[in-house]
Amino acid sequence: MPSDFALKTLNTVHRTLLRVSGGRIGRQAIGMPVLELVTTGRRSGRSRAVMLTSPMRDGEAYVVVASRGGDDQHPAWFLNLRDEPRVQVAVGGGARQPMLASIATPDQRARLWPQITARHQNYANYQKRTRREIPLVLLGPVG
Repeated sequence: MPSDFALKTLNTVHRTLLRVSGGRIGRQAIGMPVLELVTTGRRSGRSRAVMLTSPMRDGEAYVVVASRGGDDQHPAWFLNLRDEPRVQVAVGGGARQPMLASIATPDQRARLWPQITARHQNYANYQKRTRREIPLVLLGPVG
């Protein structure tokens, strides 16, 4: 698992590429759309942005995987949105839009997980590395 410093550096480089290229470079990664998720820090109360891939959509919602590369700890962004589900999302370098995050129910996960891992084996490999069940999060329109 990369260090927090390495992950933050990669996020910064990715965000910069999107901005400098006007969204032409970095809109997709490994065949998935890239989005910027902005959460509210659960302890600091400050905005926290992270670049993520979305392996699929479920209706209007973007689905993201809280894998943290198969680490035994949940990613900070997941803990933040668990406590405050009102988030902002920018897809492919576009403008940020308010969205509501919801953690997939067991039934939703049972339906979505096989679809995700069939298309993107890396997520199945991450699940094998950890004892925790990797959560799925749906990012959908507000209201």
